[in-house]
Amino acid sequence: MNKDIFKYILVFVLLFLIGFYTHHFLLEYFELNISFSLEKIYLFHAFFSAIICINLRFVSTVDKLFPQLGFIYLGTLLIKLILFCLFFYNPVFTVDSFSFNEKMALFIPLFIFLSTEAFFVLKILNKKE
Repeated sequence: MNKDIFKYILVFVLLFLIGFYTHHFLLEYFELNISFSLEKIYLFHAFFSAIICINLRFVSTVDKLFPQLGFIYLGTLLIKLILFCLFFYNPVFTVDSFSFNEKMALFIPLFIFLSTEAFFVLKILNKKE
């Protein structure tokens, strides 16, 4: 189990580093501006995706909870959405409208981390110790 947890942390840290710096470089290269902190968006997704995967890995070892793991994951996604709304209310939700670049700057980290998180959760669900 420790190997799995280390793998989750390593993958999400690498995704943060590669994803953020590539995204930041492309924004600067094409001289595009966004009205919020891209780094904070990537940090939020990396941190909470890693926490979700680690917690689900721990919960998967409890025989009584293993059949409910999919529902637990859906609950954690709801909590992640609520926390995102709380943390980024002022920079994201008080803006009248976003440019296409800003919409993509929000969507790209979400897609990267959510797809990786779903991949790990699927592996956890398919693995019964």
